[in-house]
Amino acid sequence: MRIYAIGDIHGHLDKLKAAHALIAEDSARCGDIDAPVVHIGDLVDRGPDSRGVIDYLIEGRAAGKKWVVLKGNHDRMAAMFLRDHPLVDTQLLIDHNWLHPRIGGVETLASYGVGVPEGIRTYQLHPKARAAVPERHRAFLEELPVLHRVGDLCFVHAGIRPGVALEAQEEDDLCWIRSEFLESTDDHGPLIVHGHTPVDHVTHYGNRLNIDTGAGHGKALSAVVIEGREAWLLTPEGRVPVLQAR
Repeated sequence: MRIYAIGDIHGHLDKLKAAHALIAEDSARCGDIDAPVVHIGDLVDRGPDSRGVIDYLIEGRAAGKKWVVLKGNHDRMAAMFLRDHPLVDTQLLIDHNWLHPRIGGVETLASYGVGVPEGIRTYQLHPKARAAVPERHRAFLEELPVLHRVGDLCFVHAGIRPGVALEAQEEDDLCWIRSEFLESTDDHGPLIVHGHTPVDHVTHYGNRLNIDTGAGHGKALSAVVIEGREAWLLTPEGRVPVLQAR
């Protein structure tokens, strides 16, 4: 089975469209234009056009594209802030929230035309944000799944908790986990395809495949094609094998 995947997008619509163009070229060469595409989460924050990214994904799925879109921790933070009563993700550091300069919520709201002036209070900003972000965008973020299983592959945003069955995994871990998962050499059963923790280049570790190459920090947004448990990076020049790290 052939399946495509795209790393953390972080509001970069131009990079997302370029990734889809590479996928279209590869699928045309393979004669398999209906292969699914999994977006690994972190659709929003930091980049300039989170609104455009969400519109693009909603419209593509409405047009019948076989696109799977997963929830990342940034998507979860945005959804929680935009509820009737704003919430702060309990996984954040005690002095952080979605609008902290390191997180990127300010850039996301800017893409909807909402400024966040210094000193504004949540009760003042929240109704403006709710009014500016379309209900279908808020519902889209809320309803994103956190795990997608296909054969010998399991797609999640951040990773899984080692030793816990896939059906028993918790959303906190699937969206946020780092060291316990990244340092594990366990055989998780399926190959875990994830993002969340940026790497310099797409890396295959045998038990997991990290496809976040730092678009949220001004670096590349990567698209890969996976056949079995093997992966290739898609480039304008064609496929480049992703070799297992040693």
